[in-house]
Amino acid sequence: MPKITVLPHEKICPEGRILEIKKGANLCRTLLDHGIEIEHACDLSGACTTCHVIVREGFESLQEMDDVEADLLDRAWGLCPESRLSCQVNIQDQPLEIEIPKYTINYVSEKKE
Repeated sequence: MPKITVLPHEKICPEGRILEIKKGANLCRTLLDHGIEIEHACDLSGACTTCHVIVREGFESLQEMDDVEADLLDRAWGLCPESRLSCQVNIQDQPLEIEIPKYTINYVSEKKE
């Protein structure tokens, strides 16, 4: 089973995490299922950029992004060449290391603090 290393994020995952998951699983859904409350304002439909992640290791193992995802990512905070929308990523055989950016384009989070 592939491993996903989630780098520490001040609010969402302060200690970081290592997850073992099944090949083919959706990255955003996996994070949520493991208690990592990444924002997902469009409910995983690929219509916003709030679930933006940076794939620090394993980027080349992911399926190619489509034009819609590429266009949406242009609006993401902290965009870099290894950026993806986690709701559009299905895990392959290779391990991944991901970083959740500090900010999203959401001005108001639905999460209660």
